[in-house]
Amino acid sequence: MTRTGFYSGSFDPVTHGHTDIIERASRLVDRLVIGIGIHPSKAPLFDNDERVEMLEGETRAIATSSGIPIEIVTFADLAVSAAQRAGASVIFRGLRDGTDFDYEMQMANMNGQMIPSVQTVFVAASPEVRHIAANLVRQIAVMGGDVTPFVSKGVALRLANKAKRASPV
Repeated sequence: MTRTGFYSGSFDPVTHGHTDIIERASRLVDRLVIGIGIHPSKAPLFDNDERVEMLEGETRAIATSSGIPIEIVTFADLAVSAAQRAGASVIFRGLRDGTDFDYEMQMANMNGQMIPSVQTVFVAASPEVRHIAANLVRQIAVMGGDVTPFVSKGVALRLANKAKRASPV
């Protein structure tokens, strides 16, 4: 039986924090599905296709080194429903600190009540990336700061191009 995991987020942009969790989650399953949440009330910096492209680029080496397939999907409903559609038995959630834990614990309990067959597994972020938050990376980029410590070179280039057009000045 294939063990499928599901890891969701907005990935706007994909950061070293995200790839840390993806890499570590890939060691625990036979197949990993990454779900990009699409929320009509949010205005992402990158459109859906761009986020898919970024994740495909960022996960190619991880899939090769782990030996498992990594698929990218988008979803506009509940993450636990998307996980179930993907055939996942586990949802991976990254934790940076206690605040994340409190929020994620509530979500895990709600998801478990709605679809008990899908379990939540918390993966603590590595110390080197624990401080990275995509919303802060976006802010830094739009305000002209250096994002290279937080994202890959390819994502940094995409951010620089987007930031020029989204700059508040």
